[in-house]
Amino acid sequence: MSYSKKEIFDDKTTAALAGHYKAVLELLGEDTKRDGLLKTPVRVAKAMQFLTQGYEEDPVAILSSALFKEDYRQIVLVKDIEIYSLCEHHMLPFYGKAHVAYIPNGYITGLSKIARVVDAFSRRLQVQERLTVQIRDCLQQTLNPLGVAVVIEAAHMCMQMRGVEKQNSVTTTSAFTGIFLKDIRTREEFLRLIGSSLH
Repeated sequence: MSYSKKEIFDDKTTAALAGHYKAVLELLGEDTKRDGLLKTPVRVAKAMQFLTQGYEEDPVAILSSALFKEDYRQIVLVKDIEIYSLCEHHMLPFYGKAHVAYIPNGYITGLSKIARVVDAFSRRLQVQERLTVQIRDCLQQTLNPLGVAVVIEAAHMCMQMRGVEKQNSVTTTSAFTGIFLKDIRTREEFLRLIGSSLH
């Protein structure tokens, strides 16, 4: 029985991107006819489509697809959500974890939808600051909760591989709405929860 990988990519986009990546390799001095690079332009074209698939996704629709009426008014937290994104300045990866919380105001959403929203925004060319705010605003506008809190911790390859080459630096960003902004005790509870090892 032979292995067959199934992927769905737009053929026209793949061919156009592959042509550009072949030209880039040649400009860098590579021989695109050698065995190791023959299929590289197509591989990179498909990889970039995968890494930027968030442009094709609607985060509001993702959240709205699983709304449930529920009288719960405490913190709902999904923490340690892996993120993989591309810095829009150098198109190098940044990666880490997102911690997302909200306090419902009559409605809750499916927990997996929060992780999917994080993916939808992170699978685009990004800066971490904007990514943090986009996740926060999507939850606030779609769920209309009493408050939203988002913290992202990420390492940036543009700082590790080039430039200052700081291998152990981590960037942390945060964004809050509602009760997380107004009530310091609620905000502190959220920060304690993301810093604790409850699991």
